Amino acid sequence: MSAEESSWRPLFLALRLAWSLGYIIAIPAVLFGFGGAYLDKTLETSPGFLLAGFIIAITLSYLGVRRKIKEITAAEKD
Repeated sequence: MSAEESSWRPLFLALRLAWSLGYIIAIPAVLFGFGGAYLDKTLETSPGFLLAGFIIAITLSYLGVRRKIKEITAAEKD
């Protein structure tokens, strides 16, 4: 690997991390947010399912970010 390629490597690693964390956080929020809103509208239970959906999304996002951090720290130890 040349010096120029190695200088870009940390940038690409940071962008890859930001991209994956964005998906880890956004996908559950969108799916459970819209799913909860749909159920609230259908069952006329506003805002119960919306709040439950966001709580589930926050929990899943937390677990996903925690798993990603463990992967990164394990890779750094090697």
